Amino acid sequence: MRIVFMGTPDFAVPCLRALLAEPDFTVCGVFTQPDKPKGRKQILTAPPVKELALENGLPVYQPATLRSEEAAQRIADLKPDVIAVAAYGKILPKAILELPPMGCVNVHGSLLPKYRGAAPIQWSVINGDAVSGVTTMQMAEGMDTGDMLLREETKIRPEETGGTLFDRLSEMGARLLVRTLRGLAAGEIHPVPQPEAEATYAPMLKKETGEIHWEKSAREIDCLVRGLNPWPVAWTAIDGKRLKVYRVCLRGETGPCGKAENKDGAFLVYCGDGALELAEIQAENGKRMSGADYLRGHPISGMLSLGEGAAE
Repeated sequence: MRIVFMGTPDFAVPCLRALLAEPDFTVCGVFTQPDKPKGRKQILTAPPVKELALENGLPVYQPATLRSEEAAQRIADLKPDVIAVAAYGKILPKAILELPPMGCVNVHGSLLPKYRGAAPIQWSVINGDAVSGVTTMQMAEGMDTGDMLLREETKIRPEETGGTLFDRLSEMGARLLVRTLRGLAAGEIHPVPQPEAEATYAPMLKKETGEIHWEKSAREIDCLVRGLNPWPVAWTAIDGKRLKVYRVCLRGETGPCGKAENKDGAFLVYCGDGALELAEIQAENGKRMSGADYLRGHPISGMLSLGEGAAE
């Protein structure tokens, strides 16, 4: 089976690795996003998928757009039986969707039709879901609207973060992709349309998504903090400066909403319902540390931001 693979970030790496491990699969080309500047020094950096592809001697293509005759012709020249896609980051136009005989198969990090869109994994944690999973689908022109092929569920653990679930689903997705391609080739998988009435969306994460509103319940804020770890990270404001919050612990105390205090060495904040200990935090221009260590150098007393924001 000749496969063109399209993917860009870490989530897609296990999928490409799994395809390369199959002796009867031939990855004939890899499409990924262009290199981008990263970090404070803005060093031009290759996507993780490109790095793996080059390590394995695969031809890599990084077109700025797929909506050109040149891009479509390049894919056609590779003569793929199927195009496998995982977090590529670009919309595939109709001309490309119709190129391979087996179509285009996408690996999506949710139980479709729930959480179509850019950040399904993180939103499932933020929203306090009990389960998450991976779906493979036959791609269509809409945003994650194609017919479903295979699905696999997993329970979201009590201490799960967006990062740990991301890692688990990326490995699940790789295994599911191999099963899907084998099943399609054998005629054993029959696409099932998504029930549109059940569709929900997972918008792209922004730094503003992480602002903590202390009038919410402690459990809701805990889900937000876990879902946005390791990026973009939940935050609050103290003395007009941003304080990143990486980990919290649920506490049973009650008190004035938004009040922060040092309670027996613990950085405690009262919520609309319940309280939270800020267990791991990072002040502006500071190092990531425990809440207890932070308190040793920063005496606190008073109210934290209730949503008015803070300077970058």
